[in-house]
Amino acid sequence: MARRSPSALPLVAAAIAGLLLILGVRAALKDDKPGPPGPGPVASSAAPDPTRPPIDTGDCTKITMASSSEKAELLKGMADDYLRSGAKVDGRCVAVEVFSKSSGGAAEALTRGWADADGPRPDVWSPASSSLGVLVKHRTADTPRSALIPDGSPSLAQTPLVIAMPKPMAEKLGWPNKALGWGDVIALSQDPKGWESYGQPLWGAFRLGKTNPNFSTSGLNATIGTYFAATGVSSDLTEDDVRAQKTIDYVKKVEGAVVHYGDTTLTFLGNLQKADDRGEGLTYISAVTVEEKSVWDYNMGNPTGDPKTLGKHAPPKIPLVAIYPKEGTLVSDSPYIVLGAEWVDDAKRKAAADFLKFVQQPEQQKKFEGAAFRSFEGKPGALVAPANGMIPAEPKLVISPPAPAVLDLIQQSWNANRKPARVIMVVDVSGSMNQAVAGTKDSKLELAKRAAIKALDQFSPADELALWVFSTRLDGDLPYRELVPRTVIKDGLPTFKETISGLVGKGGTGLYASTRAAVATAREQYDASRINAVIVLTDGKNEHEDNDLDGLVASLQAEDEARAIRVFPIAYGDQAELGVLRQIADASQGAAYDAKDPASIDKVFTAVVSNF
Repeated sequence: MARRSPSALPLVAAAIAGLLLILGVRAALKDDKPGPPGPGPVASSAAPDPTRPPIDTGDCTKITMASSSEKAELLKGMADDYLRSGAKVDGRCVAVEVFSKSSGGAAEALTRGWADADGPRPDVWSPASSSLGVLVKHRTADTPRSALIPDGSPSLAQTPLVIAMPKPMAEKLGWPNKALGWGDVIALSQDPKGWESYGQPLWGAFRLGKTNPNFSTSGLNATIGTYFAATGVSSDLTEDDVRAQKTIDYVKKVEGAVVHYGDTTLTFLGNLQKADDRGEGLTYISAVTVEEKSVWDYNMGNPTGDPKTLGKHAPPKIPLVAIYPKEGTLVSDSPYIVLGAEWVDDAKRKAAADFLKFVQQPEQQKKFEGAAFRSFEGKPGALVAPANGMIPAEPKLVISPPAPAVLDLIQQSWNANRKPARVIMVVDVSGSMNQAVAGTKDSKLELAKRAAIKALDQFSPADELALWVFSTRLDGDLPYRELVPRTVIKDGLPTFKETISGLVGKGGTGLYASTRAAVATAREQYDASRINAVIVLTDGKNEHEDNDLDGLVASLQAEDEARAIRVFPIAYGDQAELGVLRQIADASQGAAYDAKDPASIDKVFTAVVSNF
């Protein structure tokens, strides 16, 4: 990856711009807490400005582009600028419609065949990494969609995968002068003294945040990186390497440090920001695998990376820094893939090629740099600087995605090598669950049952699950009842499916008491070798005599972070109190999910189960 050091003048200008931005944010928020030093944004781009008059696109060639979420807003702004530039292809203007679609979700949709429920049908796809395109090409090779993904696609911008750590923790390990990597993660996570070995007993055990590689690009790239680290090679990883017991043992050691998985890195960065707000920025997680640009986003108080929310929250008290694994790391290269689909005609191909040229021009690349991306050639901008927790000369070793069959095997084998889970699923069976869902012939309960049964297949065979239900007075005066005790999935799958199929709705909603009891049981049955968690699905407000939300929230805040039981509530239907469920999730450092549209419950269950 070729790099050139930026000249002094842009650095000085960027530093001044950054200082003015930080001062402006502090003044707006009346917050005098110091943020991370260093350059601020050098440029930005967001969605089209609604105050600008619209342009008639009736006669334009129209292109639909599916983009990974971290750059979708930038591309929307560029598409608007491109249209307004008056550019024409074969005498016609070009209108590019950009919509956000997770890389994993788009890959799955393209592999099985794009459906209306997947969103607008794309002509161009830009996932976070070429790895996703490689997987789709491999999995469609023997189907009518074999020409969907072309060989090789240009990059829009780049950002390497890093292991992000709170700065004081990284410095204890020798950052920025010492080369660190996956081996250090394993050593510290397996040290029974944890951070006490570095003179910091209050930091507890080493805890890693890592996303599910079936849904997240950062999770996939981190998983690939650990397989390369296990073998000690930087290229030509083979299927035999992946299957070797030595490799499996290494990967399992890394996965054993994980607190839980997630569908996006925002689950971890959002929780870390909340912990930092409470003055607990060193006790939630010790490290999280993210893209380099997410380090800057977090340090600017903007973990979502959305340009519209930049400056809405103060910078953290404890910033993150980027560790570039010494064993090598992958780069998210944001490929620009013009799909070889029957709906993409020559006019669209020519228009797409012209938009690519526009995005790769220096003016547009500066906008990527203003969001802490590197250029499409891999060149770091002014924001990629030690003062912002990033090192422009890194990564020293860049790993290319392995051969398609090897990459496919890595993703498929991860489920057997990941950290197993011990989960209690608590399902609302109150009378309101019998309400019909508009536009369907089903009740909310029927849709939820089908989604829950489908989600069971996403657990690992080694996971353990218990099934509870709640309403009111289900077991004497208790509003909850255990229907299936804790059982290994591979042994109990038929029982779980049959029991869920037979659920019926009646009574009220004993949400607080049931959640409290499930967490108490999970604590009694805690297993340090597993992810310990509770899923709660509810469609309404608490209607039980136990109405003490503050007490519930307080009880969920674990005194010992190493034994925390994370709660993942699902707000189901328009009567569910999402705000209350977010309080419950935040207190337990889990995540709340919004399924207020009952038709979305299938996708939401998939997202929830991705944590385990």
